[in-house]
Amino acid sequence: VVNFIGNLETANGKKEGKVKEQYVQYEVCPDCQGTRLKKESLWFRIADKNIGELSAMDIRELSAFLEGIEERMTGRQKAIATEILKEIRTRLGFLLEVGLDYLSLNRGSRTLSGGESQRIRLATQIGSRLVNVLYILDEPSIGLHQRDNRRLIEALKQLRDAGNSVIVVEHDKEMIISADHIIDIGPGAGRLGGLIVA
Repeated sequence: VVNFIGNLETANGKKEGKVKEQYVQYEVCPDCQGTRLKKESLWFRIADKNIGELSAMDIRELSAFLEGIEERMTGRQKAIATEILKEIRTRLGFLLEVGLDYLSLNRGSRTLSGGESQRIRLATQIGSRLVNVLYILDEPSIGLHQRDNRRLIEALKQLRDAGNSVIVVEHDKEMIISADHIIDIGPGAGRLGGLIVA
């Protein structure tokens, strides 16, 4: 919930084009408790957790929660959830592969870094099973722990092995060593760069 506080006019009496942060106050919605879902959606539960609580978990935690979840379901719930759970687990697996296990599903897209957004799109592409596609990624390893970097490299190799071409603009040594071909461009940047060195 966003509340506008005070007078939105400047000292000379003109209206502000944009609402300044000093005039905005954020509050948690009393109905949805910040989940941004209708209260009716929160009535349904799986193992005592509603969709709002599940989407607040990070991907690693959610993946662990869903392991063996069928054992805590009734026969009717299993019949309904079998295909859905299979799809959810597959998609979570792709996100884990590209090193996004620390993100939660309810995270706003505006709060994601460029590298995180790029890796989410990469996970989607891995799941789509497309072939004969050219992928160009700009420094996808930024901000990644070395362990997650290795998982990202494996995910890129999966895309390559599926019959795609993957071009990565990268400065990470491990990513460069893992490449099939390396093109070194420079020296300099911007208008001074662009020469193929090696």
